[in-house]
Parts: sequence; structure tokens; C-alpha cells
Amino acid sequence: MSERSDTFVEESLPPEALLPSFCDVPGQGYPEKLNVCAELVDRWVRGGAGGRVALRSFGRRLTYSELRRKVSRYAQVLRNDLGLIPGNRVLLRGRNSPSLVAWHLAVWRAGGVVVSTMPMLRAGELAGIVTKAKISHAICDASLLDELSKCQRKCTSLRYIGVYGGAVSGCDRSVRNLAELAKSKSGICQAYASRAEDPCLIAFTSGATGVPKGAVHSHKDLLAVCDTFSAHIVRPSCDDVFCGTPPLAFTYGLGGLLLFPLRVGASSILLESSQLSDLLKAVEHFKATVCFTAPTAYRAMLDVVHGYDVSSLRVCVSAGESLPRAHFDAFERETGIRLVDGIGSTEMLHIFISAAGHDIRPGATGKVVPGYKAAILDDDGNELGPGITGWLAVKGPTGCRYLDDARQSQYVRDGWNITGDAYYRDADGYFWYQSRMDDLIISAGYKIAAPEVESAVLSYPAVAECAVVGKPDEARGSVPMAFVVLRSGVLPTPRLAKAIQDHVKSEIAPYKYPRRIEFVRTLPKTLTGKLKRYELKLGRVA
Repeated sequence: MSERSDTFVEESLPPEALLPSFCDVPGQGYPEKLNVCAELVDRWVRGGAGGRVALRSFGRRLTYSELRRKVSRYAQVLRNDLGLIPGNRVLLRGRNSPSLVAWHLAVWRAGGVVVSTMPMLRAGELAGIVTKAKISHAICDASLLDELSKCQRKCTSLRYIGVYGGAVSGCDRSVRNLAELAKSKSGICQAYASRAEDPCLIAFTSGATGVPKGAVHSHKDLLAVCDTFSAHIVRPSCDDVFCGTPPLAFTYGLGGLLLFPLRVGASSILLESSQLSDLLKAVEHFKATVCFTAPTAYRAMLDVVHGYDVSSLRVCVSAGESLPRAHFDAFERETGIRLVDGIGSTEMLHIFISAAGHDIRPGATGKVVPGYKAAILDDDGNELGPGITGWLAVKGPTGCRYLDDARQSQYVRDGWNITGDAYYRDADGYFWYQSRMDDLIISAGYKIAAPEVESAVLSYPAVAECAVVGKPDEARGSVPMAFVVLRSGVLPTPRLAKAIQDHVKSEIAPYKYPRRIEFVRTLPKTLTGKLKRYELKLGRVA
């Protein structure tokens, strides 16, 4: 049991019988006492590398020494002004920036548990997360405060909101100006003496149902993904400059833009914008060497990449959705760079199957990352031979530990983490992606739960029935498509379709809205009334 004062997370973990099998990182021995902030920041300063640049953005940079002082002041604010005690959950809400990175590190330094959220989430979505994790504190970019304030009115557990990046005049007394509070702090604050196994991150994912699931990870887990995928596939050095577009709220972005660079004393470029033009400008300006983004972004780069100098790039990692062979070939043809494909999951924290350099086999995701094991299983849990499609199952130093969620038994079976992906493995040990096993829509790297979108569409007064499926899309891989049955007397028009789309954007995160709406007379159903989604995916509608 943890020595921390607030043990809610530990007490909400699955029973031992439902935990996956874990294994150690080869060649790594983590101490019993471990704080990830001290490992990522303090040890570089102690080792004489404090003058190296840690974080960059246009017009701003922080060395490791400056970052440690800033993080220490923020940790003092959390402890002394916001009353954080070790084990408390802290919701982080902001766009990628050096400040958001510093607040991640400050929460860990103070002994708290980070719950990072997508900036596009609305009040209702935030409330589900706050309620599930019993979150007491939130740190928010001033420009994103409105939805969080609405959320706070619904959630009694959320006592403190700290705001950075702007004024907070006229706000409730529970909302504090973090810049003002940090000014008076000394910047001398020792990292909390956490245990390696203490939870420090709850990464929320909606899964296929739209009901948020919180995947819990420890201080040791955050280092383990650095010492497996990053160490063996990216192979970074302290001279590397990392960049990318994934939000830090995605564990893909957390690894690529925070954990991996700071683990080796390198630097990271943080961009608030996810526009490709801004990313390419950053690559050219900062001479970035490692890039993380989604397959659709790499495909879109091909139309504009020749206008920028990207010769500094040595590794480009693609994840978040499957990488089409055509995208791989086109990118290599235009840039000379072979994209590093990979599959990971929020539950596993980061990538566990990948390949780099001469080990890349175009079209395949790759081989098992050193430190992990993978198998292809049938419905009864039996391992399948080469060339046979089945369930992808994984074991390693990280694994699924849902926060108080009955779905733990669905993701973990007989010690294996069952990702929900259909794969086959060839005779050489390469894994080939086939499809998702459920109705999760993966669009440009974003995971969208069809039932959640359906609920938002159905809340529009003119809609009687709705079904949402993923439809192939050249630019985004897949997009949500809504089949809508209107109420009696309502006429289908392009204006109505637009109104429904706008309504959905106001109810849930805008990236989830149905890019296409088709009005139909009826939805295909079984004799028991169950929706036949496969009929819709095949276009069989009335």
C-alpha cells in the first residue's frame, strides 16, 4: 500500500486476479523510491547539464535548470496555495506548450496524479472524468476556462481551479491566478519521495461505448516506455530535437513530446497549433530531428513539404491509426524517410509493436518491441499460427489497470492485454493490421465512440433514430458517418444536415461530429431490434 495520504487510486485498482502479467524492462532496475519528475529533470541539473535546452517554442525556451526552478515553484503553489496532498488527482487542461509540460512535471513533483484532458472536451465530458476520478484540483489555460467552470458547477469534488496564460478577474474565489501565486515562491522544492509503483497518471479513453475509462500508470511505467520503445526504436540522444502534433493528453503525445526527450536530456518543441504549416516551420527553424504525428498528417505533408527544409529529420514516427502502405511509399519517395509505424494503446501507455530502419517491412506494423511479448489468439484464448487473423494480445512492463471499471475483465484475459485489434503474424515475426474488432472509429488518430456521437445526434429535436459508423476516408483514414431517420413531417435538407452537425459540435468535442449525414427511412435491424451496423458499413440502407 502507498504511503501517500490520498489512496483513492490505489483502492480503485482492479483485484490482483484481473491484472495483466507484468515483466521487467531488460537491463533496467528501477529503485523502490522513484519520482518521474526527478528522473526527467533534476538528474540532468545534478549531472552538470542544466544549461542544455529542455523545451522550445517560437519565442521561448527553457533550459533544464530553468525548467527545474519553474516546476519547483509550481509544485509549491500546488502544495501551499491549492492544498494538494500526495495522491490527489489534478486535471490538466491546455494546448501543448512549455507551461503545460511544466505543470505535468509539477504535479508529479508534488506527489499528485495527472489527469490530462483534451482541450476540445466540453463541460459534460469533463464532468464524467472529474466524477470518475474524484478530481479535486484543476490547472487550466485561461482561454479554455469556460467549459471547465461549467463543469465545476456540476462537480462538488472539484474544489480548486488554477489558471495560467491569462487573467482571471471576475471569476469565482475557487479560481486562482497561478502566475501571481508562483511569483512569491522560492523555486526550491524537493520531489515527493514516491514509490516506483505509485500511480502518477490516469489517462482517460472513451473506448467503444463512450463511457470514459481511466487507465492508471505509475512512475515506473512512464520510464518503462522510454526504456523500451524509445530506447530501441527511436534511439534518441541528448542532441535530438523532438517535435510533433499529438496533444499531451494522448499518451502518444505524452511520450513523444515529454517523456522520451527528457529521459535522454534532449529538447522538445511544443506547438499550440496542430497546423502542418506550423509543424514544418518548427522543423525548419529548430532543426528538429524526431517527429511524432499521425499517418494522415504525413500524407498531407506531401503537398507542402517541398516548401520547407526538413533535412534535419532522421526519425518520423507514425501511430494513432494504421499506416497505409501507400502513405509509407509516398512519404519515402518524396522525402527519403522511411516512416516508423507502431501500435500502442492508452491502456499499455505507448507503442509495443514497431520497427525502424532496415527492420521496417512496408505494410506491416513491425515486430514486438524489446521488453514486450505479443501473440495472436482465437476467441477461446488459444494462440494462432502464422498467417491466421485473430485477437492481438500483449504483455510487458506496462499493462491495463482501469480505475474502478468492470471492463477490466474484457481487456485483460489470462494475463494478456487484449487490444481489440485484429492482426496476423507472419513467419518472420512481423505483425500485420487487419481491422478493429469493435465499433471504435479511429479518425486522423482520434478515437471516436459511435454510441457517444449517436447520443449527441439523437438529442437534436428533429431526429427520431440514428446510427453512426466509420466510413473510409482518403484524408483521415476513417470518418464518422451518421444515418439519420427524421421525425414525422420533417423534410431532409442540406441545411438540416448542417444544423445537426453544428448541434453535435456544441454537445461533444467538435472532432467527433459526423462528417457525413445520410437521411434514411429506416435503419437495418435484427428481429430482436438490434442494429445491424455491418449493413450500414456496406451501404445497405433504405
